[in-house]
Formats: sequence, structure tokens, C-alpha cells
Amino acid sequence: MPALTALIFDVDGTLADNECDGHRVAFNQAFAEAGLDWHWDAERYGELLAVTGGKERIRYYLSQDWPQRLHEPGIDDYIKTLHAAKTRHYVALLETGAIPLRPGIKRLITEARQADLRLAIATTTSPVNVTTLLRTTLGEASVDWFEVIAAGDIVPAKKPAPDVYHYALKALNLAPSACLALEDSAHGLRAARAAGIPVVVVNNAYTQDDDCSGALAVLDGFGDPYNLPTVLAGSTPMNGYVDIPSLRAWHKRQ
Repeated sequence: MPALTALIFDVDGTLADNECDGHRVAFNQAFAEAGLDWHWDAERYGELLAVTGGKERIRYYLSQDWPQRLHEPGIDDYIKTLHAAKTRHYVALLETGAIPLRPGIKRLITEARQADLRLAIATTTSPVNVTTLLRTTLGEASVDWFEVIAAGDIVPAKKPAPDVYHYALKALNLAPSACLALEDSAHGLRAARAAGIPVVVVNNAYTQDDDCSGALAVLDGFGDPYNLPTVLAGSTPMNGYVDIPSLRAWHKRQ
């Protein structure tokens, strides 16, 4: 079994708990700007998270609530325009500092760098969303801490398809067994496992009921020495919270 060499992070819901008060808000701002009377409340947005990817989520919403619009000429371009506006609003929200990292993430990334673990990102969100989140929470230099940022439409099929993880593995030139993915949802878990990568899941309010069978461990947070997370499946972290010794121990059990 290869030693743990790299950590591959999901972004939305994993690095930051940003779905309800970040992406959802930006979608609604884009809809209002376009003169649409669409509004996604927190509950409805949770339902729409069944589909990954922003453009895909808009299309899914239309298929359920406005199916006739999918037959309109130019609908594909219209969805792209709406999504571009949503991204603009989301980036502006990030720039205000209103969306922090999840508790424990900054510490974990710092520990990983000190341990000389390689870092990568595999996500369905847009590249600018990733880099802006990193810059506004970890500083300008943090984008360069990640050897690979596989994001957005860089691959044809989004999670739960494994394409983005295959891309990251190829760019890292590592075997799946040398890596560990950190995800927050069943979609992400399925994507990483289909690529052969072991996974630790740290869920959130939107994904707490996901079936995460097959994860090395499932927790409700990353935690720290003063705020230990609840372990929902798998073994307890070595020090009670998600740190590098715990990730190494879980990885050995794959």
C-alpha cells in the first residue's frame, strides 16, 4: 500500500459551507437581475443539489418547474448567460469576505503543507469561484499551494462521474491509492471511489442524510482540539478531530 502522498479537496460544502448563503443567494440575484420571478429558498435549493454543476442545476430546475422553456430557441445560451451572471454575483460575495472556510480547514491545510503532502482540488464549481475563495480566506499565495485545480467544465461529465478525479490523478501523476479525497456528499464520494480514491466525508446540513457507505469515515465537521466533531461512521480520529495523523491512519485502512 503506497503511503499517503496527496490530499484532494472538494470545494463547495467541503472547504466552505457555502451552498445556502453563497451559491443560492447568487443564483437568486442572477434571476432577479434577469427579470425572472424565480426564487430558490433554502429547502428548494437543497432539492436542486441533487444535480451537480450550476448550469446543470438551472436546467434541472427548468425541467421540473418550467419544462416548456427547455424547448425555446437559444435556451442553452440563455442558461449559460444566467450562470455567468450567477458566478459574477458569487465572486462579488466572496470578495466581501462573507463566506469563510469551514472550521478546521485552514489548520488542516497548514498541517498538510508542513507534512509535505501534495494538495489538489477536484470540484464541479467554476475555476474563478475556487481561486477567489482561496485568495479571500487563505491569502493571495494560497492558489499556488494546490498543484492541480480541476474545476468547472474541465471534464465533460461532472460528479458523481469520476472524470474530474481521473483528471486530477493524471495531472498529479499519482496512483489513486496514494491519494485521499475529502468530500462532503454522496455525489463526491461516488466520484472519488469510482476513480479508486479512498474518501473521508465531512458532511453538512444539506448532505447529513446522504448515504456515504464506502467512505473510510464520515464526520459532521473537521473540528479542532476544543471542538471535537461527531463521528457518524468509521473509526474515531486519533486526536478526536480531523488532522494529518488521523488521515494517515484512515488511509492505511483502505
